[in-house]
Amino acid sequence: MATELHETIFMAKQERHKNLFLNYKNLNIFPVELLKDEGLQFLERLYMKRNSLTTLPDNLAQKLPNLIELYLHSNNIVIIPEAIGNLARLQSLDLSNNALQMLCPEIGRLRSLRHLRLSNNQLKCLPPEIGDLQDLETLDLAMNQLMSLPDRLHRCLSLQNLTVDHNLLSHVPRQVCWLHRLNQLSMAANRLTFLPLDLGRSRELQFVFVDNNVDLKGLPSYLYNKVIGCSGCGLSSQALEGGSMGELLTEALVGLPAEVKVIGSHTDNVVPLEELAMRTMHRIYHHRPAGLNLLPPIILPKSLLDLLRFPLGHCHRCSQAMFTIIYPKLFPLRDTALAGVHRRTTVSFVAYCCSSHCLRTFDLQG
Repeated sequence: MATELHETIFMAKQERHKNLFLNYKNLNIFPVELLKDEGLQFLERLYMKRNSLTTLPDNLAQKLPNLIELYLHSNNIVIIPEAIGNLARLQSLDLSNNALQMLCPEIGRLRSLRHLRLSNNQLKCLPPEIGDLQDLETLDLAMNQLMSLPDRLHRCLSLQNLTVDHNLLSHVPRQVCWLHRLNQLSMAANRLTFLPLDLGRSRELQFVFVDNNVDLKGLPSYLYNKVIGCSGCGLSSQALEGGSMGELLTEALVGLPAEVKVIGSHTDNVVPLEELAMRTMHRIYHHRPAGLNLLPPIILPKSLLDLLRFPLGHCHRCSQAMFTIIYPKLFPLRDTALAGVHRRTTVSFVAYCCSSHCLRTFDLQG
């Protein structure tokens, strides 16, 4: 493996490669061959995912000054050096699936950065300097331990996609409403109890995912003409303003995964076997006890693996993941407490439940 690595890097230097792939090389330390002499001055894209790196060298920017994309997905990186801020041309940085516990303030010096992916780490907070990334378009913070977002995040004027699923957020700063280019906001599986009243006022914001926040009881009026839910769940106000119940339920399924086979009804008392099996596998792979040695989920067929990762949705009543069966329930605003604070009372909110029991017990009254 060492000989192969040496030859790969030697060839890249000799032929002045712009792309270098060092994925799956069992690397424990950053290859010194990349940092010798003048380094790889012409290298623009470096792929080093699924290794065992724990840190990055301080002279990375000095030896690889023209890096545009750096992919470090699935390593064991605990800390990144302050010198990361010297990568002046960097546009895409992927540090997903590492062991980061903090992010250095120098990250804010990456003024060319457009895509920053930090999902599945151990981050508890973000430096305010992240708001200095005015060209940032994508920010993925899913599966961390964040309890809040930095107030200066609204300075990321180019931000289009913000993902903060599976964190510990109890509120969303009102400044998020000032992100006028934001198109997709995903905050599923947090501890949200309310959303800013202005959220959704921007026409650019079209997709808002807030499912699996069990204490979130209502939505701001501006969100009632957006796509709300998970993986396609949600129903536009245009579809809800007219038509029979059967037509509405048909419309509600537009855009949902092909695996959907059944729409539940009030009289159903037995969950289909396929649904039970999917829920069981979901619990095993996402909530398995520590130390339990299971085969990795990659051995599953791709169709099942994709469905486990991206369920049809989550029950609005109990947050149970749903895969093949849903129970849509419509709430016209005029019949709920929300009608008093919204001028438009003809649109409805569609909730998705995982069982007839949840369907009967879930309401928006009070």
